[in-house]
Amino acid sequence: MQSEFEFINRLKINSQKIRRTRARVGIGDDCAVLPKNSRNDLVITTDLLVEDVDFKLDWSKPEFIGHKALAVSLSDVAAMGATPVWSMVSIGIPEHVWQTDFVEKFYDGYLRLASKFDVELVGGDVSKAPDKIVIDSIVAGEVRRGKAILRSTAQVGDLIFVSGELGGAAGGLKLLQNGTRYNSDEKIWRKHLLLRQLQPFPQVSSGEFLRDKKLATSMIDLSDGLSSDLAHVCSASKVGAQIFAAKIPFDIKLKPIAKTFEEKIDLALNGGEDFELLFTVNPKKYFRYKNEFKNRRFFQIGKITANVGIVELIEGEKIQILEPKGFRHF
Repeated sequence: MQSEFEFINRLKINSQKIRRTRARVGIGDDCAVLPKNSRNDLVITTDLLVEDVDFKLDWSKPEFIGHKALAVSLSDVAAMGATPVWSMVSIGIPEHVWQTDFVEKFYDGYLRLASKFDVELVGGDVSKAPDKIVIDSIVAGEVRRGKAILRSTAQVGDLIFVSGELGGAAGGLKLLQNGTRYNSDEKIWRKHLLLRQLQPFPQVSSGEFLRDKKLATSMIDLSDGLSSDLAHVCSASKVGAQIFAAKIPFDIKLKPIAKTFEEKIDLALNGGEDFELLFTVNPKKYFRYKNEFKNRRFFQIGKITANVGIVELIEGEKIQILEPKGFRHF
């Protein structure tokens, strides 16, 4: 059976047979890029969240689900180096859920996050669903014309960075799967990991910084997992990569549930949903902004190579091919 990424690639190829639209960037990146005016481009993304696939009512609060529905789309906009401007959200609700306060609390969480980034909710739809909640989130942002940061522009010799610690969201998912639920009296490390999964924070300011300083040669958000998302960059840019295991920044709160290095690295590489940014930088530019990278807690984890499509994980003297094992729906 074909994977979702194989399907998306086939759809991209088939769509290119149709007369091109005015889109500067279409299927295959974090956002589509459309011309807006003589100064700016519009970037736009959509994300679908389905109950019992992307979230579970037993695990989360309606406010958290509303927050996350917007956060995942904001993260896509951040990965293009754009500033989010407006959003739309559509939701299908089963009748038994409609009879509760779920919808009001969902929008409370959604709008609370929207206010932090001055993102206007301009529309959407509410409909009845047969048995599961379905959410469609759309976010649009702006970026200077021709300046959106793409997956397909990494260069051989670039350094690879991530915008923060990894594995926390996967650690939170592991807690949820083992029966832990969020409450305000929970131990600090558990609350931290649970919120990394249930209430992720999109790295919009980091994306804007990298755009303004013209630093990132390519970028993607870490939604599927480092192993998969780096593979997307390598495929789109027709390059390879080397990742140094010792340089991967693990979430410090993972220690109680991931006691070995192997457990930590699996969560960081393959867990997904950290919604940090993975980006590449020309070495000369990096050294000019080295102190700012340190202050922002950007971590260098590897470099881009000419070995097209091959990602190597280097652990001491051991080198292995890193296969993409992050999240996929199919």
